[in-house]
Amino acid sequence: MGYFILQYEVVDDFVERRAEIREEHLGLLREAQQRGELILAGAVGDPVDGSLLVFRADDSSPAESLALNDPYVINGLVTNWTVKPWNVVIE
Repeated sequence: MGYFILQYEVVDDFVERRAEIREEHLGLLREAQQRGELILAGAVGDPVDGSLLVFRADDSSPAESLALNDPYVINGLVTNWTVKPWNVVIE
């Protein structure tokens, strides 16, 4: 089992535009957390210019699946997303 980072880059007016679909997005995150896949998640920057989500899984598929089904991605609020393995040295 390893760690994976899902990183989002978002539109300039992300905070304003996310309001209508935020609960759907958070529901998806809560489901991943309940399955034990999603460890941490949150927006980054001031003003917000992205977000980071940390997964613990056998491979990158839970992170990739979340991104592909995320209403923020589907509705164009996320301009780019990447999944990378994270080699944690202190836990």
